[in-house]
Parts: sequence; C-alpha cells; structure tokens
Amino acid sequence: MATDPEADDAGSTPALSVAGVTHSFGSKTALSGVSLEAPAGAFTALVGQNGAGKTTLFSLITRLYNNTSGSIRVLGADVRREPAKALSRLGVVFQARTLDLELSVFQNLLYHAALHGIGRSEARTRAEAALARVGLSDRAKDKVRALSGGQMRRVEIARALLHGPAFLLLDEPTTGLDIGSRRTLTEEVRRLIREDGIGVLWATHLTDEIAAADRVVVLHQGKVMGTGSPQELCARAKTDDVGQAFMTIVGEAPPAQKASA
Repeated sequence: MATDPEADDAGSTPALSVAGVTHSFGSKTALSGVSLEAPAGAFTALVGQNGAGKTTLFSLITRLYNNTSGSIRVLGADVRREPAKALSRLGVVFQARTLDLELSVFQNLLYHAALHGIGRSEARTRAEAALARVGLSDRAKDKVRALSGGQMRRVEIARALLHGPAFLLLDEPTTGLDIGSRRTLTEEVRRLIREDGIGVLWATHLTDEIAAADRVVVLHQGKVMGTGSPQELCARAKTDDVGQAFMTIVGEAPPAQKASA
C-alpha cells in the first residue's frame, strides 16, 4: 500500500537511511556512530542480542527520542527536519503490544485511523482491506482478548498499514510466539513485500528468521558490526551457519566494548 507518489518516484532512494547516529542515556552510550540502510521493497533484518540498541534505534526513527547527532531519513524525508512527512511514510509494530484487549479488532483499527485523521467512512474501507490482507477478516468483530498472540501481531500489522505507509518497522515482533505463529508472521510480512513493494526493517535476536535473500545488519553493543547478505556474512566468518556467523562477528567487538557489556 505504498501510496506516496514521491516515494514511488524515488527509485533508488532507500526506505531508511541512518547516518552517524549516536545516542546516550546519561553516561551510558546506547548507540555509537550507527549508519545503515534498508532498501525499499525489501526485507532487512536488524540482528542483535538483547541490549544491542535495536529498540533505542527504533525509538529515534519514530521520534519517541530526538536524534541530536547524525541523520535519519525515511524515503528521503529527514525525521528531525520533516517529521510529519517522514512519519506519514512509516508504519510501526512495537515490541510491546498496544492493542486494547476489550475492544473488537475492528474498533481498534477505527480508533487508530481516527488518530491519523482518517474519516470514519474511509477508515472502515481501509480497515476492511487491511484485515483482508493479513487474513483476519473473519475476526473483525471479535474482542482482541480472544485472539492468539500471532493473530494479535497480525492485527498490529493491519493497523500499521492503515495510513498507507511504504516502510514498516517491526521490533522483535515474534517475541512470545510459538514456532508455527512465528513462521506465519514472517511469511505474511514477506508476502506484503512481494505483493505491495513495502520495505521492512525487522529487528530480531533470532537468526533463524533470516532468509537467503535478506539484507542483514548486525548491531552489537550500540555499533554496527557488519552488513550484507547472509552469504556474505557467512563468508566473512568462514562458516555456513548464519547463527555461528553472527556470534563470530559480534565476537570481533573491540576489548573496550566487551569490558563495558
């Protein structure tokens, strides 16, 4: 549902471009000189252990925190200088679930649409289309409380799509899900990329969620330690296993970083 004409015309413009971003909480540095790109219409996996800085980076991209160094651009729009323009192109699924459990699935979507200034008639049309895209049209009238964890995540994706973004951020979206639900969710997101050309940045600590065609960014203790395809990272680490490649690459962190962990 990439509806922004400028985004469509951008061609080679990355869905996300982060350049030289540093962020600290008091004396603790959470991100240090982070630079990365997520191509439009592709799946980019941001892989890092808990505490690597993934959620801090997402908070900067979405303007929950203000980036005071470097730059962050969503489809060319700087989030600090053009926040409304940048955020209008962005859909987000945060790690913590934020649906109202006592409202129906449809009511949750209508409420979110109202926050985006979408009129009720248009909101109903968009909500129906979004639920159809994630395969939950038959659960529209059910209370969210009645859904499984995987279904709740799919509702959150539907909600994130309501305003027609060209880029999705998903922060550890499979946390707490069983193997079957994890597989269903990743397949659903990849289908959106394939059919609608949406770009995705998928934060995870689980290397088995990475596919051969993905772009991978390895984040460790606030620094980007490697980028490339799974094959390129495996070649660098001299292994055929993506998980082992990740552990080898983060093991290359400077001694000073290891001491501060």
